[in-house]
Amino acid sequence: MREVFQTELKEVQDRLVDIAGDATRIMEQASAAFINSDVTLADQALASADAIHEKALSLDESVIRILARQSPASRDLRILVSALRISASLERMGALAGHIAQIARFRYPGSAIPAALLPTFQEMGKLDLELGKKVVKLLKNTDVDLAKEIQAEDERVDELHRKVFDIVLSDEWKENAMYTVDVTLASRYHERFADHVVDISSKVSYLTTGAWNESE
Repeated sequence: MREVFQTELKEVQDRLVDIAGDATRIMEQASAAFINSDVTLADQALASADAIHEKALSLDESVIRILARQSPASRDLRILVSALRISASLERMGALAGHIAQIARFRYPGSAIPAALLPTFQEMGKLDLELGKKVVKLLKNTDVDLAKEIQAEDERVDELHRKVFDIVLSDEWKENAMYTVDVTLASRYHERFADHVVDISSKVSYLTTGAWNESE
């Protein structure tokens, strides 16, 4: 029975890695669609965001069946409960990237970004993509140092998010209401995507070390 249980845990891990890869690809498509006004990429991202929901739901059902059948205790129980929470974060990451793609879709063939903020969103999208790739790696092979690296890189995304708000709220901002709404929402979606990556890294750190940092 123990061998079967370990096989089931490995399958849960593999499925989390798969969903994390999907969420990262959606962000890559959505960011490119948002920056380049690419409706084809926006549609691809939206379709993938719908699919990730079904994958996460299926994984959650599998974890619940394992919990009911195996009645795990101690660390194994923590792993499975954490898998449910990580699955929820990954699904939300896919949805947030989908929201960015939706903005690009609505504004096509026009752009949702004024020229002055284009470099900011290019950097924000690049950072989110890098964070997504790192969380895929982290879920494959738990590494506390990588988890700390992820948490440090999130600070730059937060800085860029604040920068967008500062610009929009400044007296120099003369763009129309459509731009104001689009960039404010898109900045928030990018920032929340990164926050979910950090949340996952904190859970992985806890499972690896048994120590929980309240600041995380």
